[in-house]
Amino acid sequence: MSASLEGRLVVAISSRALFDFEEENRVFEAGDDRSYMQLQLQRLDQPARAGVAFSLVHKLLAFNDEAAARVEVVMLSRNDPVSGLRVFRSCQHYGLPIERGVFTRGASPWRYLRPLRAQLFLSANEADVRAALAAGVPAARVYPHSARASDAHPDEVRIAFDGDAVLFSDEAERIFQQGGLPAFQRHEHERSSTPLPPGPFKPLLAALKEMQQTPHARMRLRTALVTARGAPAHERAMRTLLAWRIEVDEAMFLGGLPKGGFLREFEPDFFFDDQTGHVEQAADHVPSGLVVAGVCQG
Repeated sequence: MSASLEGRLVVAISSRALFDFEEENRVFEAGDDRSYMQLQLQRLDQPARAGVAFSLVHKLLAFNDEAAARVEVVMLSRNDPVSGLRVFRSCQHYGLPIERGVFTRGASPWRYLRPLRAQLFLSANEADVRAALAAGVPAARVYPHSARASDAHPDEVRIAFDGDAVLFSDEAERIFQQGGLPAFQRHEHERSSTPLPPGPFKPLLAALKEMQQTPHARMRLRTALVTARGAPAHERAMRTLLAWRIEVDEAMFLGGLPKGGFLREFEPDFFFDDQTGHVEQAADHVPSGLVVAGVCQG
């Protein structure tokens, strides 16, 4: 009988998102893939340092137990297969039960998301993230130099999402870009009872909701909506979630205030936003990734 990932939350992740390979990556970007491969072989017995998405992956995998396998994490990397040896060695060092991986030696790996049926793809490569989003897979470009996650909540996965162009479509954001705040507020007030179309990360939030509804002895899940919206535009966002029958644990309607300080207090294992400025500011405080979608991406 063949193996199956049916019924699991499947997360595909690049090696640079899971581990800190920035020093090695500078050799790779210099165009010398042979030297990069040799460097990784030389460091085969040296575990890589934890990367920006390490905490998220480590905690999600803790949802697996003898009763059920709820989460599957798969390496999906532009690394060469030989360098993949160090990736798996590092996983073993940290006790990460990751057994599947695809290594493409510089070729774009996003096409393998389809047979994996991945529900999240994290990568430091923007082109791969764009391709994944175009294929309908929730994806974000990680910021490798982001602050690392707090260790204050070892038994709780915390994930924060922006609203427009992330959980929701960029419909309202387009109005804001065209007509400014007054036009945006008027548009959202007039349509407060009309749910927004789904954005690229709605499927992930729905999958997380299913996990949240299944009690687990060791791990919990906490989600937050962190949006520049303020009243009265908050109402449409909340009515949209109600229409989807999806709850978030916290909602922050910041009315344009910087998000970084609020995210620092929430202490997420990861934060997703579609605007470069928001992600760069948040990355000073928490692990962050750019959702390369919507009108703000051009």
